[in-house]
Amino acid sequence: MYTLDRTEIFEQDIRKSRFLATACPLDSEADAKALLADLSDPSANHNCWAWRVGQAYRFSDDGEPSGTAGKPILQAIDGQALDRTLVVVTRWFGGILLGSGGLMRAYGGTAAACLRAAAKTEYVERAALSVSLGFSDLALVKARLGAFAGLVMDDETYHETGARLSFRVPAEKAEEIGRMIVDLTSGRAEIGN
Repeated sequence: MYTLDRTEIFEQDIRKSRFLATACPLDSEADAKALLADLSDPSANHNCWAWRVGQAYRFSDDGEPSGTAGKPILQAIDGQALDRTLVVVTRWFGGILLGSGGLMRAYGGTAAACLRAAAKTEYVERAALSVSLGFSDLALVKARLGAFAGLVMDDETYHETGARLSFRVPAEKAEEIGRMIVDLTSGRAEIGN
C-alpha cells in the first residue's frame, strides 16, 4: 500500500465540462470530513468524492446518477493501491450530457490522472512506544535504536535521573525492539505504548 506525500491537483475539460481533481493524504476519518468541507466548491455543480483509511471507505455522487462518480473515484484510489487518501472531483457543467458511461470515465479518469501524477510513499503501519530509562543506559539504547530502519523519534524528554523517549516503529518490529531495550538495560527500562 502507498500513501500520498502531499496534495495534488489535476484539471481537465471533457465535452465543455470542467473537472478538477484534488487528492490529499489523510490521517483519519475525521480528517476526511474536515477536508471535504474545505475542498468542496459551492459554485460548482457537483463535488463528488471518495476516501479510504484502512478498511474504512466512503464515497458520494453528490447529485450525479447513482454509481457514476463516487465509486469510480474510489476504484481509482484502490487501483493504485493507495491508503489514507481522499480525492474530490469537482465538476462545472458545460451543457453537454455525458451519459452514465461518460460520467464514470470522466470522474474515474480525472481521479486516476491526478493520482498518477502524485508523489507517493510506501505506507508502513507504525506502533508507538515510549521508554523511560536512566542516563547510564541512554547512549547505548539511542545508538541501537538509530540502527532500525523506519524508526521515527517523536520526543525526547529529560528528567533528574534519565530520559523518556517516545518513538514510532514499523508495527512488525515493535516487539523485537521492546525485547532489545529490556536486554540492553538488564530490565531497568520501563516500556509503554
